[in-house]
Amino acid sequence: MVRACGLGLLLALLLPMVGTSMPGTVVRINKAALSYVSAIGKAPLQRALQVTLPYFLDRSGEMLQTTRIQILNVHVPRLHLKFVADFGVRLLAAANFNFKVFRAPEPLELTLPVVLLADARVAQGPIQTPVISISACYSLFGNASVPDGGNSTSPALLVLLQKHIKAVLSNKLCLSVSNLVQGLNVHLGTLIGLNPVGPESQIRYSMVNVPTVTNDYISLDINAVLLLLGKPIVLPVDATAFVLPRHVGTKGTMATVGLSQDLFDSALLLLQKAGALNLDITGQLNSDDNLLNTSALGRLIPEVARQFPKSMPVVLKVRLGAMPIATLHTNNATLQLQPFIEVLAVASNSAFQSLFSLDVVVNLSLQLSVSKVKLQGTTSVLGDVQITVASSNVGTIDMDQVHALMGTVFEKPLIDHLNALLGMGIALPSVVNLHYASPKVFVYEGYAVVSSGLLYQR
Repeated sequence: MVRACGLGLLLALLLPMVGTSMPGTVVRINKAALSYVSAIGKAPLQRALQVTLPYFLDRSGEMLQTTRIQILNVHVPRLHLKFVADFGVRLLAAANFNFKVFRAPEPLELTLPVVLLADARVAQGPIQTPVISISACYSLFGNASVPDGGNSTSPALLVLLQKHIKAVLSNKLCLSVSNLVQGLNVHLGTLIGLNPVGPESQIRYSMVNVPTVTNDYISLDINAVLLLLGKPIVLPVDATAFVLPRHVGTKGTMATVGLSQDLFDSALLLLQKAGALNLDITGQLNSDDNLLNTSALGRLIPEVARQFPKSMPVVLKVRLGAMPIATLHTNNATLQLQPFIEVLAVASNSAFQSLFSLDVVVNLSLQLSVSKVKLQGTTSVLGDVQITVASSNVGTIDMDQVHALMGTVFEKPLIDHLNALLGMGIALPSVVNLHYASPKVFVYEGYAVVSSGLLYQR
């Protein structure tokens, strides 16, 4: 059942969900992942198969004797998993059981080869998480042997011991596999937990429908629900159904995660509504190159110099009232912000006095990456920042002169703020201890794809 355990961890790692009204995500667990699951699944399967055996009633002598039998160890040299279309996963495991029979005058050691066959169905659980269940399980036993050519045991006794062991293990091994899967389902249930996005915001994933299983992959449709103060973020227009094309990302990767345009839009709307994109920009008062003061502005705007004969600090209050716009084209992701900037000076009574306000349009290049289980972003300015005067309390403003100053004092603080914010990342679907390994992000028309390996770490 190792296959179920490993598969479950995989499923858990990539479990997102696509919905009719919420931003869609599609996660595919590809055939390449099964080899990794087979490798990491051998150890838990070996532990699960080390069951307790009842006493053997030895009738070979003149008196009936009860003999204790103990499994010394179980070695699984081979574990093979494969997808079964419209069903789930099939497991084949070859195991060697080493027993110790505590009989007089000296203990006896036996080796018994066993082949386990199991079919695991992958379905959707009642709490919208993946559920794995064993629908069929069989144990095929080889012939027991005595290591090192031990010949002091009669063939008749070996036959009786083997019959006893087979009768017990035929039921217990499949029960152990089933229990292993049940424990895995508890682990998969952590998928629906809330993951923080900011101090007052979270993201939650849930499966939309039954997984799609082909001979090459399992595909999971997942809804991403973004919450602000416990309330879901709803896009101004209904989210469209997201269908992930078959051949995207890196060929032969373990996991392929498709992220729809709607998911990006919802995340940006969340940041805007939470006020996370807003910032106040101030200058260093004791710095010789501080341009955020009335003296610097006064050299460009005479009325500022007249109202403030003494140099006073200036503050830029940057507010995003409009939703940021993310655009995804093949190999190119951009972000457009339209902040409103109010320029204020500190008056002699320490109150703020509004000088003028600006409408700004900033176009940014957006680079996407993944760290462990978080999607992160980095931005840089594309072209010139567009600045127009919205209102003025200091008369006419010559924007040709002010544009260069505003670009200098505004662009870098904005980019630093955005990159710090986007660098915190947003959690992708995951379960505890399972991470994306060597991920690559590809941008296509209207969606992005994460191609990645998987890494399970305790």
